Amino acid sequence: MARVIGIDPGLQHTGWAVIDSQGSSIKFLGAGVIHTLPGNSLPSRLLQIHNELAKVIVQYCPNDAAIEDTYINKNYASSLKLGHARAASILTLCINGLIPAEYPAKVIKRAIVGSGKADKTQVAYMLKFLVPLAGELASDASDALAVAICHSNYTSADQNRIAS
Repeated sequence: MARVIGIDPGLQHTGWAVIDSQGSSIKFLGAGVIHTLPGNSLPSRLLQIHNELAKVIVQYCPNDAAIEDTYINKNYASSLKLGHARAASILTLCINGLIPAEYPAKVIKRAIVGSGKADKTQVAYMLKFLVPLAGELASDASDALAVAICHSNYTSADQNRIAS
């Protein structure tokens, strides 16, 4: 059984979700969002992401991790800030012995809905179907849950291929 933490990075809102996964079976354990204040300095915001994510890791003891890969948007400053938040999350995972798999948004959407072009409404609908409690989650936590489930699907498929 794998205990997977999924991360949806963001400087203002970093979502996280933890699931237990065995084959196609998923058990939702918890999810949340780390909120930082825009008025705080970049270093203090990154430290807050690190500290709060480290607490989640200690609480849930995941043995596997995944994070959404970044994309470059038109606003380079936003992309850079997202990159900083992502780096803080990856470093925190690595410090705790977790080397995260990285998945682009299209791959995550394909794993949840079946189409890489699915919109947020379609992803949210499928997440509620897969994990009924997902309907009560903030969008960043829900996105992190999608990352964790995506990783679970891909690693389960790899294990099935190896076992065959």
